[in-house]
Amino acid sequence: MTGTVPRVVTVAPERLDRWLAGFGDRHGDVEYAVTPTSVTASASDGSIAVVEVPFPPLADLSKDGLLAHVRRDWRLGVLIVRRGGYGAGVFAGGNLVDSKVGSRHVQGTTKAGGWSQQRYARRRDNQAREAFAAATEVAVRILALARLDALVCGGDRRAVDTVLEDPRLKDLTGLVRPPFLGVPDPKQKVLEQAGADARAIRIAITEQSRTQEDSP
Repeated sequence: MTGTVPRVVTVAPERLDRWLAGFGDRHGDVEYAVTPTSVTASASDGSIAVVEVPFPPLADLSKDGLLAHVRRDWRLGVLIVRRGGYGAGVFAGGNLVDSKVGSRHVQGTTKAGGWSQQRYARRRDNQAREAFAAATEVAVRILALARLDALVCGGDRRAVDTVLEDPRLKDLTGLVRPPFLGVPDPKQKVLEQAGADARAIRIAITEQSRTQEDSP
């Protein structure tokens, strides 16, 4: 297959070294350009792989520094908030060491008009406030004193912002790192998958030629 094929793959931290080696096997000798936020692998056939540094900045600006950085047992917090549910977890490396998920009923929209619509809207707003209050208490309990290295959030951005506005969580706002995760209403398995997605290394690939898939 020939031609420029830009795409993005995700790789578990433990597999990044092998992935980079495979990229070189497929595309030729590789040179690395390293910054605190990205590592660009340029192969002799013109193919390029840009590795997004997770939880930047990268202190040791080298390929080995990148590998050591991603293999570190990051103490990572995950906060998911949606109108229908919430979840918070603490991951040490790839292990979930503390978590809590919950749900609160929030009614959907209605086509009713007049006073009925206003009463319905007030009830819905009250339910949403109660749901966000419950999410905040869980975030305080699980995340506030967890000594996190980074925090990754997901769900509904406005809902997450509402939770993080609580003064008890003020120390967490500076720890928020991308990506912002798009997730369904959080159950335990959703939270566990969110942790894996938060740790995954994102690589943008532009290939000049390819004989097989650059899969993780």
